[in-house]
Amino acid sequence: MPTVLSTKNLAVNQKELLLNSGIGLVEYDAINIKFIDFNLENVFVKNAIFTSKNAVRAIEKKDLQIENCFCVGEKTRAYLEERNFKVLENAENAKDLALKIVTHHNEREFQFFSGNKRREELPDLFRRKNIKYKEVKVYKTELNLKNFDSEFDGILFFSPSGVQSFTNNNKISTTAFCIGETTASEVKKYTETIIVATKPTIENVIAKVVSHFKNK
Repeated sequence: MPTVLSTKNLAVNQKELLLNSGIGLVEYDAINIKFIDFNLENVFVKNAIFTSKNAVRAIEKKDLQIENCFCVGEKTRAYLEERNFKVLENAENAKDLALKIVTHHNEREFQFFSGNKRREELPDLFRRKNIKYKEVKVYKTELNLKNFDSEFDGILFFSPSGVQSFTNNNKISTTAFCIGETTASEVKKYTETIIVATKPTIENVIAKVVSHFKNK
């Protein structure tokens, strides 16, 4: 029976997708999220940018009034809409979201709620295109370093930070299953044996794992 390592603790239904397909699972959280206390000059935010669900969770208790949201990921969008926030634009990654904003919303001003390990694509493009924005860091990502003696038949990665955490003490000597191209670009520093999910969701990563071992 093939066994894979997930660098994120999975929900029960997600585990069952693997186990019911005859795939063994070892799991741990490669990263920990800590919310950062912050203050804004104004509780009314006209246009807010969230590049992860963690950023939304970090602002929930601040009682902010947000008119429009721009976000990365279907899960982030769903999370916002469940809380009655209006999502104006959504994209699969920060670069694509930045391009949508530059193309269709360049006259707006934005409040960007970010993490301490956010990538530079969005801010870089905003600066080049003179998009007005303010950034506040609302959570930090801490690496949960762990050493594995076992060999796995595949490793599941869900963020660049998760890759950095795992590779701090371990080598990637097997197939890496990645949630998206941003995560895959980090994995490429260590291996070329990469399979990327068709959509950036945990379920799609698992579907790729199941398909891969079914065809073996």
